[in-house]
Amino acid sequence: MTVEGSPTPSAKPDSLILASSSPRRLELLAQIGITPAAVRAADIDETPLKGELPKNLALRLCRLKGEAIADILRHENAHNGAFILAADTVVACGRRIVDKALTDDDVRGFLKLLSGRRHVVYGGICLISPCGRAITRLCSTTVQLRKLTAADIERYVACGEGIGKAGGYAIQGHASEYVKFISGSYSNIVGLSLYDTMQLLNGNGFKRS
Repeated sequence: MTVEGSPTPSAKPDSLILASSSPRRLELLAQIGITPAAVRAADIDETPLKGELPKNLALRLCRLKGEAIADILRHENAHNGAFILAADTVVACGRRIVDKALTDDDVRGFLKLLSGRRHVVYGGICLISPCGRAITRLCSTTVQLRKLTAADIERYVACGEGIGKAGGYAIQGHASEYVKFISGSYSNIVGLSLYDTMQLLNGNGFKRS
C-alpha cells in the first residue's frame, strides 16, 4: 500500500484507492480483508451550505472527496482502472450539525449537547467505478449517550481522544462506557459502514483478491 505523497502503483481493475487519510477507515477495511492499493486524502471545502441538512452534507462531501481524487489521478495519469472509495461522517443533533472537535472546549460543548440525548451519525459513502461512474449511499445510526456528569466530561476531555472526532467522541475508545443505545451500524459510527461499503463494492463489480 502507498500513502499520500508517494507514487500511485499500477492498479489492477479490482484494486481500490481510499480517498481518506483516516486511520480508522483503513483499520475497518482491514477487518474485512481489504487493503487499498493507495491512500489519497482529498483537500476540499467541508463548510455546510446554507440550510443544508446533515444527511445531505454527508452525501455531498463524500462525493466531492471521491471526485477530487479521481480528478487528481486523471491529471497524474495514474488512475489505471481502480475503484475509488470515499466517505464522510456527519454527526447531527436534530437538524444541528455537530462538527469535528478541534479544541478541548469543543469536546466539552459537544458532550454537554449530546448528554442524555439521542443523536444521529450519518455516513456518506461514494464509490467511483473504473469507468468513472459515481455511486453514493447513506447510512444512518442512532446513538444515545447516558446523562454525563461534569466529572465524566472532564475525564473524557483529559484523555484527549475526542479531538478531531465528529461529535467530539470516539465510540471505539473510552466513550464506549457512555453509550446507552445504538440502532444501526456500529462501524458507521467509527467511520465507515462495512455492510454498506461491501454492498456498493459487490454490486459494482469489485472482487476481493
